[in-house]
Amino acid sequence: MYTKTVNRTGDNSIRQKLKDYVQLVKLRLSSLVVFSSVMAYLIAASGSVVWTEVILLGLGGFLVTGAANALNQVFERDTDQLMKRTADRPLATGRMTVSEGVMAAGFMSLIGILILATFNPWTALLGMVSMILYAFVYTPMKKVSPIAVLIGAVPGALPMMIGCVAFEGEISMLALTLFAIQFLWQFPHFWAIAWMAFEDYTKAGMHLLPSKRGVRDNNAGFQSFIYAMFLIPVSFIPYLMGITGIASMIILVISGLLYAWCGWDFYKKETRKTALRLMFSSFFYLPVILFSLFFDKI
Repeated sequence: MYTKTVNRTGDNSIRQKLKDYVQLVKLRLSSLVVFSSVMAYLIAASGSVVWTEVILLGLGGFLVTGAANALNQVFERDTDQLMKRTADRPLATGRMTVSEGVMAAGFMSLIGILILATFNPWTALLGMVSMILYAFVYTPMKKVSPIAVLIGAVPGALPMMIGCVAFEGEISMLALTLFAIQFLWQFPHFWAIAWMAFEDYTKAGMHLLPSKRGVRDNNAGFQSFIYAMFLIPVSFIPYLMGITGIASMIILVISGLLYAWCGWDFYKKETRKTALRLMFSSFFYLPVILFSLFFDKI
């Protein structure tokens, strides 16, 4: 009986540690990053795919993203305690020490960047820039100015460029177009979330909406609409450059119009329901346009 109790305690401890590391790397966010990077690689590859490279790209991207997220939680451990959605993070609760978080981030960044370097120097450099911008520029700026959203959109969009560059070995027009799509996509996506979590962010001293400091108004909805509209002209670039066909162009334009309509509806009504609709539309937009580009290109 005693042995079983000890084993059960040990199992619980291991299970909790695994859960802590899942939270530390922000598994769902990191998985989205890997998805966008791998899809960009597959779009660039046009069917000539080396699947071992796809696996390496996914692993390297996941580790670098995980390192950035870990550093983010190290720097924001006190702030995380103030917000309901982050209060249970391992560093915020003290289940994980700062030194352990920093060490995990160090190992992940080192191994991740080394893996990305096996593709070409550009891939490793962009991965490093992405991690530095997110952890050391975007994270502290969140308490200073809403411009942090603009800064954070750069590392947020680099995974698509990294995936494309991993195959092509250069920053091509396709890489820039995919970067632009993910860059513009992020603003309505993030502002919908920030609007709904306004009270939480305010408690933590973060003012991330594009409005007057400490005020939640419909400016977030209007700017979400504008950024979504910017996606429309970008949707024509792959077709006009001869990268993909007319089918994907039509899908991209329609998707952009629907995304913009959700932004407009959010602007006009400014309700939790319209903010949720905008947020969920952002979840659909990215995979729809990426799969469209992929299947049209091959």
